[in-house]
Amino acid sequence: MARAYGSSATLLLKRETAYGQAASGDYIRMPFNRCTLGSEQGLIDDPVLGQGRDPLAPLQDVINDEGEIVVPMDPRYLGIWLTGLFGDPVTTDNLDGTFDHLFVSGNDALPSYTVEVGMSQVPAFFLHTGVVLGSIALEFQRSGAAAATLGVIAQGESRKAATQGGVPTSLAFTRISQFQGSITRAGNPIGNLTGGSLTYSNNLEKIETIRSDGKIDGADPTVAALTGRIDVRFADTTLIDLASGGTPVDLTFGYTVGTAKVAFAAHEVYLPKPKLAVEGPGGVQASFDFQGARNETAGRMLDVTLTNDLDGTEYA
Repeated sequence: MARAYGSSATLLLKRETAYGQAASGDYIRMPFNRCTLGSEQGLIDDPVLGQGRDPLAPLQDVINDEGEIVVPMDPRYLGIWLTGLFGDPVTTDNLDGTFDHLFVSGNDALPSYTVEVGMSQVPAFFLHTGVVLGSIALEFQRSGAAAATLGVIAQGESRKAATQGGVPTSLAFTRISQFQGSITRAGNPIGNLTGGSLTYSNNLEKIETIRSDGKIDGADPTVAALTGRIDVRFADTTLIDLASGGTPVDLTFGYTVGTAKVAFAAHEVYLPKPKLAVEGPGGVQASFDFQGARNETAGRMLDVTLTNDLDGTEYA
């Protein structure tokens, strides 16, 4: 009897033409580290009395289809996920074989996707329709493999005996390491930086209407949120002075590998004044849990610039 293993699992994706309608044709085979996207349907205790002490059969509850997908940072595939998070980019030809794809926060309409999680050994292929991307979370540290954690919400799941992804296509895959990352303030590296994180969320609201199949009608973006953290060794009071005075700063989180790069530029970030605790004989560290806000000059809270060798047709 065949058993399913993550090493043989596949994740296929294609953009939908209408929310909840499964995409047709050839899907894109996406690299991933972990996927918890799946539907679940709980049970409700039957409230009926007068039938003895033993309970009656429980009732089925609504269907929830959501989870997380952890993907490796890659300058080509990342553009597909960023399109789902921010909407279509504005692409500029740099006339040197590279293209800049600019994604901005605050768009009202986001695309939906069909995602297939395949386990060919069983065989079982779980087709998720109406997949909308809700959030992305990045962790920056000295070493390790760079990855992004994506929060997604789908309308529903169906199990198929064969793949629905046609003949999957692939993009050239370039791995990014944590040592290729950077965090800067006003274009300059932050001194004594030991780590950091960045989370952008669309704060999706599920449209939970009454319908016989128990599915949602959609997942709409509400007020976006930008949060994160920077950890620094306490060597000067620059950041503490900015935090104490309520002075906003601009922070850029990014990775660069050759001519390819991605930069998350937060235009207006507010730092809280942290507590400085001496925990022992080692260095004293300060952690700033920041919040982003709309910058009136830029007209938005966050820009993401992705530079690669694709002309942008893969993201439409």
